[in-house]
Amino acid sequence: MQITWFGHSAFRLDFGKHAVLIDPFFTGNPAFVSDRQAAIRGVTRIVLTHGHSDHVGDALEISKQTGAPVVANYDLCMWLAGKGLEKFDPMNTGGTTDQDGFTVTLVRADHSSGDIKDGMPIYLGNPCGVIIKAEGEPTVYHMGDTDVFSDMGLIAELHQPKIAFVPIGDRFTMSPQTAAFAVKRFFKLDAVVPCHYGSFPIIEPNADKFVAEMQGHATKVIVPQKGVAFTV
Repeated sequence: MQITWFGHSAFRLDFGKHAVLIDPFFTGNPAFVSDRQAAIRGVTRIVLTHGHSDHVGDALEISKQTGAPVVANYDLCMWLAGKGLEKFDPMNTGGTTDQDGFTVTLVRADHSSGDIKDGMPIYLGNPCGVIIKAEGEPTVYHMGDTDVFSDMGLIAELHQPKIAFVPIGDRFTMSPQTAAFAVKRFFKLDAVVPCHYGSFPIIEPNADKFVAEMQGHATKVIVPQKGVAFTV
């Protein structure tokens, strides 16, 4: 599996015949330094963790351009359909869907999910983490935006992820210290990739504190260069 981080919480997974975008926040993302056309080339699925604009990002436009369905919670799918989304596969927390060669499972995240219209909040379903499983590939867990919670232990036991994308930015998600605690307390990972930092001034500027907290632990910490694919 090849993984590319595009800054913030945006990732691309390439494996088998699939190219999967998760939370494709490109437009307006100060950390997005890649070529947009290259980033979306060949995309077969778009998976969203929750309804905040820095995670929904360019999903609607990318789906229209590539024909890739959006996989997300029901409320978010219906909201995007009202904006013109034609291809989508709605689901909800705890559910698993077959995506023609891999599966997506939505799991709990402790956060919020919505948009603002005319100064009023719009509820867009529960925030989620995402489990992606494909035969012959390491199971990937994108935690979405979340705090630590004890049921991470159940997620680890049930799904046995080997690669995790972990938010470390603080203020809106776990801090570097809390994120490292969650990884060390609940998971047996081959590698962890910190995310949700370095994009806006009010969150952590880099992954240094997380790397320091993880020092000496068996889990490999990967701090990727933005837009450069790496293999796991």
